[in-house]
Formats: sequence, structure tokens, C-alpha cells
Amino acid sequence: MKSEIHHSRRTFVLAAAGAAVSAPLIMTRFAHAADARDLQLASLDAALTELNLLTQAGALDSSAVWTWAQTLTHCAQSIEYSMAGFPEARSALFQSTIGAAAYGVFAWRGRMSHDLVEPIPGAPSLDGVNDGVAAEARLRAAILAFQQWSGELQPHFAYGELNKQEYELAHAMHLANHFAQFSVKAA
Repeated sequence: MKSEIHHSRRTFVLAAAGAAVSAPLIMTRFAHAADARDLQLASLDAALTELNLLTQAGALDSSAVWTWAQTLTHCAQSIEYSMAGFPEARSALFQSTIGAAAYGVFAWRGRMSHDLVEPIPGAPSLDGVNDGVAAEARLRAAILAFQQWSGELQPHFAYGELNKQEYELAHAMHLANHFAQFSVKAA
């Protein structure tokens, strides 16, 4: 309990201190594309509902650089690494300052804005990933594994230590940021 309070207080203080400096940079550099949908997701259950809508659509319009399969694979990697450990991490200083501040701003806004074509550092390349059905299955399996996970979560490569609730929000916001680049194609 004391550790959770310390972590929450640390996150709040760093977010408040860093927000004035980092928020304009974060929001300007990683702003949504003009043609992206306005999508907010606060849980993995909400993300699964959106995934169902998109996968049952038949055809999607996209403003994304990555394909649907690459996007789903990237999102699955992020969730898998929260349990297994990220292949590479930013420095502890980055995680405890800029990373914690960015997470704080995103959580406060209820929305993440990040470079939608930046791979996870050290993750396998998404080049050649083209099987949307396999990518969807992988993402669903990663979400289910995370929801059932009772082990220790690994530090996020940029945000550092997150508890399960914070990680779920980070994953949901990450999925929303990517899913917003896709919409059901009008008939």
C-alpha cells in the first residue's frame, strides 16, 4: 500500500512538474493525423469491443502508414512485453522524468498521442507482417493473457514502473491511438 501511494505520488508530482514543459512538445510532435477518428478507450474490454467492430467490418479505410496486420502485431508486442519484459529500455532517468510525465499527461487527458510508425525499441521488425487474421489472434491472446496475469509486470520501456491498472490504461490508450487510424469503410 505504501509503495502504491509513493508510486502514485511520484507519478503525480513528476507529471505536474513535467506537464508544463513536456505537454506542448508531446501534443505537437505526436498529434493525431487530421483524418484520424476521435477515439478514447479506457479499458482492454473497451478495446476488444472496438477490435470486434473493426474486424467484423469487412473493409476498412485507413490513414495509417502501417497495415492492419502490422498495427495489430505492434499492439500485441507492447502488451506481451509488459509481462515478459521489453527488449530495450530508455534510461532510468528518462523513465522517471520525461516518461513518467508523458504517462501522467496521457492519463490525465485519457488519450495517448505518439508516433504511430515508431516500433518498440528492440522489437522484431514489422516488415513482412501481412496476415491480419494471425495478427488479430495474437492481439486477442495478448489481451487475454494480460487480463489474467497475476505475476509481476515489467517496467515499460519509456514510462518505467506501472501497476496493473496503470498498464491497462496505457495499453487501452495505445490501442485507441492506433485503432483511430482505421474506420469502417462506407458502403
